[in-house]
Amino acid sequence: MLLRRFGARVGQGVYIKPGLRVKFPWYLEIGDHSWLGEDLWIDNLARVRIEAHCCLSQGAYLCTGNHDWAAPNMRLFLRPITCGRGSWIGAKAILGPGVELGPGVIVTMGSVVTKSIPAMEIHAGNPAQFVKCRQVRARQLARLPNE
Repeated sequence: MLLRRFGARVGQGVYIKPGLRVKFPWYLEIGDHSWLGEDLWIDNLARVRIEAHCCLSQGAYLCTGNHDWAAPNMRLFLRPITCGRGSWIGAKAILGPGVELGPGVIVTMGSVVTKSIPAMEIHAGNPAQFVKCRQVRARQLARLPNE
């Protein structure tokens, strides 16, 4: 896999759809059995960690850098992004610098996430807001292999 040749750490069973863009592969870690959808853009000037069993849907954008508009020189700042185990980022959603998604988080289609989200919560909108806690049936949870 080309990503590995450029320094990305990619787990087993990762599915990558066409159109993936990664700025710096050596700052990318993808856990086992994750899904990266069409036209996903990982604009990773800093580390991006996608844990196992994540789904990043088509057209999502992960951005690890921004500019400090209060600084006279508009300096660039960088913050890592983490997508916790089993999280799902909906189509065309955006994650900003420093966002950490806990395990099992769902970010709905088109949402803009600028703050970290605790485990097993569903967030939607621009800016993304809490919708409800995610409930997973025990039988389904038992099917996910432990790491």
